Amino acid sequence: MEHPGPYSLCRPVGELDAYTVGEFREALSGLASSDRLLIDLSEVPFMDSAGLGALIGGIRRAREAGGDVAVACSRPTLTRLLHTTGFDRIVSVTETVEGAAEALAAPPEPED
Repeated sequence: MEHPGPYSLCRPVGELDAYTVGEFREALSGLASSDRLLIDLSEVPFMDSAGLGALIGGIRRAREAGGDVAVACSRPTLTRLLHTTGFDRIVSVTETVEGAAEALAAPPEPED
């Protein structure tokens, strides 16, 4: 867990699957009270439904605590997974950490 600037950073490394997701879930739980949470998936070569579930749960907890979340993902296979599952409709997904940080810095869009 790092705190570079005005957001908290969660950067999992390695595959996020049923065998490894526990540590990722714990890290997200520890960051749930962050005002701004950036999840960098650039070091994640593979994610299954368990990893996706942990990611969604972490985002939900952060939002329930009044925080904002953005995801940086430069891997085409993961980006495709996030788009296919509609994930990019609930949270900002960008290719770079810088892009995700900009999304967090932007004022929230008004809800309809």
